[in-house]
Amino acid sequence: MSDARQIEAEIYERLSKVIDPELGRSVTDLGMIAAIEATPADANVDTDAYDVTVHVELTVPGCPLSETITNQINGAVSSYPDAQLNTHIEVGSMSRDKLADLVADLKAERKQNPFSKPGVKTRIFAIASGKGGVGKSSVTANLAATFAALGYGTAAIDADIYGFSLPRLFGVHTQPTNLNGMLMPVTAWGVKLISIGMFAGADRAILWRGPRLQRSLEQFLSDVWWGEPDVLLLDLAPGTGDMAISVAQALPNAELVVVTTPQPSASDIAVRSGLVALQVPMKVRGVVENMSYYEHKGEKLEIFGAGGGQRVAEQLTEALGYDVPLMAQLPLEPEVRETGEAGRPAVLTSEGALRTDGIGQTFRGLAERLMAL
Repeated sequence: MSDARQIEAEIYERLSKVIDPELGRSVTDLGMIAAIEATPADANVDTDAYDVTVHVELTVPGCPLSETITNQINGAVSSYPDAQLNTHIEVGSMSRDKLADLVADLKAERKQNPFSKPGVKTRIFAIASGKGGVGKSSVTANLAATFAALGYGTAAIDADIYGFSLPRLFGVHTQPTNLNGMLMPVTAWGVKLISIGMFAGADRAILWRGPRLQRSLEQFLSDVWWGEPDVLLLDLAPGTGDMAISVAQALPNAELVVVTTPQPSASDIAVRSGLVALQVPMKVRGVVENMSYYEHKGEKLEIFGAGGGQRVAEQLTEALGYDVPLMAQLPLEPEVRETGEAGRPAVLTSEGALRTDGIGQTFRGLAERLMAL
């Protein structure tokens, strides 16, 4: 094998470590490296310098993560230690037939909901509330961002079809990439996301009932390429309607987290969302009390009363026959709303790191409690 051919083979091996961020597979396994060509930089001079051209075929034209992929490929080639390489990357897109074969292979691996298969290691947390307005979606968004910042592969499904809000809370304004009928979730702040709010026409009123609601969840689970996340969170619609039952049926290994606020008018209703576990195979993992207090000049003002989270925890513990703890009490902070509505979960710094102050530590503690067996 000539030096050029050896370099081509070794570059291909190095590229097998480059992972497509959407599909979670190496670019070589996905057939994205169409060819590698190495030629001496100057055929008339005895030198270790080579011109290397890598022909890359993206899954779709204008792939939103094309720059990320090409930067990783360029880094893998330019760091080659045994010769001086002048790297050239030529980017194209797969032919229709090649893409169809790739998608068929990927779908063959997961002909059904991947999260209900035996042995799945993904921890699934369904975030529920008895009524709207208690900050359930904010808790979901900040908890998902916390898991991602702690290094967990994290995915989130906005299962609140009528009141979707995760796209806004994560600053998402793009649609999922469609690979011949298989959707790539949008990634924001380290979290893979899907929501009906990402699709055209979602600003209109959605008038779906039972079967269609259930089908929307099935599509989010089966028609989206999630890979193998460590954690999956679902932001459920308030109450105990069709979607909560659908989640329990589709994801019997999901664990329910009930969000409430302190006042009885919220906590009494929150208990009902936890009691759904009496009817379906879903365990209630714990309770989160949101808007517990507002801190003003060192004093904790209980604007919405006190004790709601503990009441919910105690009533669910008694009704379900196992311990349902109060896992966190979150303060009422205007910054959570302001930062979230601006498109960044409030637990994160502007660089995407987990904050080390109060709210960051509170959500870190909640995430660690949830992951503890």
